[in-house]
Amino acid sequence: MTGKRTITVFGATGQQGGSLARSILEDRDGDFAVRAVTRRPDSERARELERLGAEVVRADMDDEASLGPALEGAYGAFLVTDFWEDMDAAHEKRQAASLARATGHAGVQHAIWSTLEDTRHCIPVDDDRMPTLQGQYKVPHFDAKAEADQYFLDAGVPVTFLRTTFFWDNLLGSFAPGRTEDGGLELVYPMGDKRLSGMAVDDVGRIAHAMFRTGADFVAATISVAGEHLRVADMAAALTESLGRPVRYRPLTPDAFRGLGFPGADEAGNMFQFYADCEASFTGARDLDAVRGIHPALQDFATWLAAHRDRFPPA
Repeated sequence: MTGKRTITVFGATGQQGGSLARSILEDRDGDFAVRAVTRRPDSERARELERLGAEVVRADMDDEASLGPALEGAYGAFLVTDFWEDMDAAHEKRQAASLARATGHAGVQHAIWSTLEDTRHCIPVDDDRMPTLQGQYKVPHFDAKAEADQYFLDAGVPVTFLRTTFFWDNLLGSFAPGRTEDGGLELVYPMGDKRLSGMAVDDVGRIAHAMFRTGADFVAATISVAGEHLRVADMAAALTESLGRPVRYRPLTPDAFRGLGFPGADEAGNMFQFYADCEASFTGARDLDAVRGIHPALQDFATWLAAHRDRFPPA
């Protein structure tokens, strides 16, 4: 590890931060070392990162004083917040502001902030196509991150704004196919026949790793990424072929999806409606050839599915 430059990775035991930590740790001959930040350094995920060679440190984005030591002496930082922990946009923005101040004070040479578009540029607050949430947002977990971008500029952070998208890994969790009465599976999203930009969460880390390797060329840039733009019906067809049993797409209206009543249904319904109603601008910002220029091994849906089909529920 001697001589390697340290990347402080927030959310290292989560999806995005974990994907970057693994990418760096797998690159044994690379230039970087991982400082994995977690609130729970005694967790199994944290201990596994330590076994793989990461330096694990405790810090909490709700305790700004704890962030400085986690960033001290680091060359770079990967910065991510988790809206879904409590679905409170104001809380997420406070955490982002703390990250921005701490990162600016620490003097890192390159930070990557995982962010998203401001959906209100496409669907204004007074547009009644979808409800306004938390008083001022259309899709709070998008809009709050977009507002927080300015914190990093104000703090003088040499930052890359990395705009992600829907993770196919959600098909194994929060947006998994449901079971039908006849034993099949179905995807129930309010997307109509519009394309959903998706990607493998592991590719977020690999893209961020490539950006750190390249360095200053990505500072002050906004990079929007995806692995493929697919209609949900085509995703269902690919799942059918891969799993060897029928997977259907049952589109709902956005209002019907918001009415499903699970925690965050309004938020998720607005998100999918944004993806659908603003398809042209959202997919247009994600040039797949340009993303492959950063990360040539970028996965498409079929590649991701082949590696994960055993994790779907058995028939």
